Amino acid sequence: MALLRAIHGFTGTYVTGCALKVAPLLSLRPGELRAGEWAEVDLDKGLWTIPAPRMKHRKALRLDPNTPPHIVPVAEQAVTILRELHALTGDGKLMFPGVRSRDVPMSNMTMNAALRRLGFGPDVIHPHGFRHTASTALNELGFPEDAIERQLSHGKRGIAGVYNKAQHIPERRKLMQAWADYLDNLRETPGKVVPLRTGTLSASCGT
Repeated sequence: MALLRAIHGFTGTYVTGCALKVAPLLSLRPGELRAGEWAEVDLDKGLWTIPAPRMKHRKALRLDPNTPPHIVPVAEQAVTILRELHALTGDGKLMFPGVRSRDVPMSNMTMNAALRRLGFGPDVIHPHGFRHTASTALNELGFPEDAIERQLSHGKRGIAGVYNKAQHIPERRKLMQAWADYLDNLRETPGKVVPLRTGTLSASCGT
């Protein structure tokens, strides 16, 4: 995929380049990614725990003060990128600080500007679009819907959804690693689409 190859060839600031590389791998909302804190990430376990107040679902937090954090499995490729980033920004609070201050997250326009610099305008892709791409592709490829929706932190409709605290961590860990491997194959084999194998994950999820 031309976009993935362009991202890995990005020559702008290192922090922005890391944000661009992990965005497709994690499928977080851009704001959740930009404001990420090192204290939230356990790179040894490959887990990113985002506190409920930083999530979109503020309604759930109002209805239930005990709303759990969003636990995000981090694929091996993303762990590698974040370890390299930690060498640069790990002595601070923020993973992706802005250029002017290490105490303020990078601007919400930074990734958009970087994508335009690479030749991909908003009519082609924008940071939030990585989530839509992952959701569409993973559903079409037959991955378990519950695992996909939980990875994207999509709550079920109605009050019942507010209290649905299932995290589906084992399924999502396999899902995100398979997705990262698939993206690597797309980037490394120009002109050839390598099929994403879903059999193992589907079987383990009972589907």
